[in-house]
Amino acid sequence: MVIFRSIILRHHGIKTIVFGNTDKTDFFIIPGLFFFIYGILSSLLNLPFPKFLTKSFWELGILYIISIIICSISLIWFGITLVVFGKSFRVGIDINTTEKLIVHGTFSISRNPIYVGFITFFIGLFIAYSNILSTIFILFLIILIHRQILREEKFLKKHYELQYEEYCKKVRRYL
Repeated sequence: MVIFRSIILRHHGIKTIVFGNTDKTDFFIIPGLFFFIYGILSSLLNLPFPKFLTKSFWELGILYIISIIICSISLIWFGITLVVFGKSFRVGIDINTTEKLIVHGTFSISRNPIYVGFITFFIGLFIAYSNILSTIFILFLIILIHRQILREEKFLKKHYELQYEEYCKKVRRYL
């Protein structure tokens, strides 16, 4: 969805991928994400990977159904948020943005609906594939997302000033 939305906005002359422009440490998440994805694939496709990292904590069929429901809801939420974002969507902090602060739609429920969608999606995966690897990854992801939110909030306070402060009084950071 992110790639599709980025392509659409690119056709309108908007550069959406600004990830790492303000801080190169943003790229730390990429190797962790690939490691996690490979860990899941290794357990599904019997690829080489330390088995103790991917051994499930539990094997309950109902959890797979719950996982599918949670992941589906988070993807719908994520898609709706991309639409609400409109032309303001960026991956990373765009210090040159001239877009208005978005406070409607999913942004009236959470100041960070994209990140809520990410975290919810990966919690859904964790429920289905609960093991040491996914536990480490979900903790790593939550810490990095929270770090990114704090960085974005600092930028938004400076960029939108009083308008952002008023928005923060009305809408929670997460839910």
